Amino acid sequence: MLPALIIFLLTYLLMLALPQYRPFAALGGAALFLALGAAGLWDFTLMDAARAVDFNVLLMMAGTMGTVSLFIESRMPARLAELLIVRVPNVKWAVCMLALFAGVISAFVDNVATVLMVAPVGLAIARKLKISPVPVLISIAVSSNLQGAATLVGDTTSILLGGFAGMNFFNFFWMEGRPGIFFGVELGALASLGVLLFTFRHETQPISATVETEVTDTVPSALMLLTVGLLIAASFLPQPAGGLPLALYGLRSGLICAGVCLFGILRACLRLRSFAPFRLAARELDCDTLLLLFGLFILIEGIRKAGVIDAAAQLFYTLSGDDPFRLYTLLVFVSVGLSAFIDNIPYVATMLPVVQGIAGLMNGGAGFPPELFYFGLLTGATLGGNLTPIGASANIAAIGILRKQGEQVRTRDFLRIGIPFTLAAVLTGYVYLWLVWGA
Repeated sequence: MLPALIIFLLTYLLMLALPQYRPFAALGGAALFLALGAAGLWDFTLMDAARAVDFNVLLMMAGTMGTVSLFIESRMPARLAELLIVRVPNVKWAVCMLALFAGVISAFVDNVATVLMVAPVGLAIARKLKISPVPVLISIAVSSNLQGAATLVGDTTSILLGGFAGMNFFNFFWMEGRPGIFFGVELGALASLGVLLFTFRHETQPISATVETEVTDTVPSALMLLTVGLLIAASFLPQPAGGLPLALYGLRSGLICAGVCLFGILRACLRLRSFAPFRLAARELDCDTLLLLFGLFILIEGIRKAGVIDAAAQLFYTLSGDDPFRLYTLLVFVSVGLSAFIDNIPYVATMLPVVQGIAGLMNGGAGFPPELFYFGLLTGATLGGNLTPIGASANIAAIGILRKQGEQVRTRDFLRIGIPFTLAAVLTGYVYLWLVWGA
């Protein structure tokens, strides 16, 4: 087990030290596990690795990315933001509503894509009113990160949880007769809105805006809604007995996302009589994240085969004992602390099987339902990224946009919003989840 742990830690350190090479570090670590498995150090074969890769998750991500690229290109997000802004009385409410709007979009669209959609509107408002765009874009970024945990397609971590736990789109709203994590996220959004209103309490300048953006194509918006609708419908399909129908059933969410995306791209190419939409979708495809996840799936199965996952679960169990509240609290706040500095995708991918193992050890081996711990992990890991400028990709994207505009973003500027925003959202979600799932 020690060699497996060393390889995993070295791989993780490489991903932290060389973020631009994270996919290659993960793939290299996975290849090393396979090579040592073939040498007989542990029982890990190529077939084990192939079975470990969740192709449903990868297809969901790739398909959603492509449809989002068409959605952004249609200019619908900018139009919606303008329609929202013309209905607010002053700068304070304009910034807060823009952040809320980014959050709503981010519940169904990748966080970084959401920032890229909404940031130009925030910049335009800041320029028009001659205020600093720094707090405006920081508010958009942290709100996007918050709502990513609300639905199955809102963030990579949500997709990972859904694939690992066999959750469908509807389970984020209602699961096993109880309200799901969606409502905890929304309560956190309301609490964090209070933080933003307090932060911008002095920005009471009146605002006048017009709806100027023209939507070039409404079909991508319809495709986004169709994707969500089909995912919900697919969640009610009965599971086949076996064979090819069962294999396709396991890929149903990914096939839906990929199918809708391909239809949208083909339709756009025919409409424009050009391959430009295909090239656009290809450029927007985040191959680094897809390759990273591919490697992580294999890497994590390797450390599971070597016994590292079981050992980590035992360590957590030793610290928490049979007390679910203690374990839940530990998971949430350790996840918040770690995700403030490390990428939450590999962290969540690693911790999901650990959490499953801990839940199985509780009650003297009789086990404890793992949903509380799954949701606690997702809440802490997703929202913890808002504590620091480097804790989430959306934060990095927003800061990059500001720097291109010649704006200096100091760490204290980010912390002034990020820390109270995160604490308000996490504590609210933490209490909600325990009351609903821990009692």
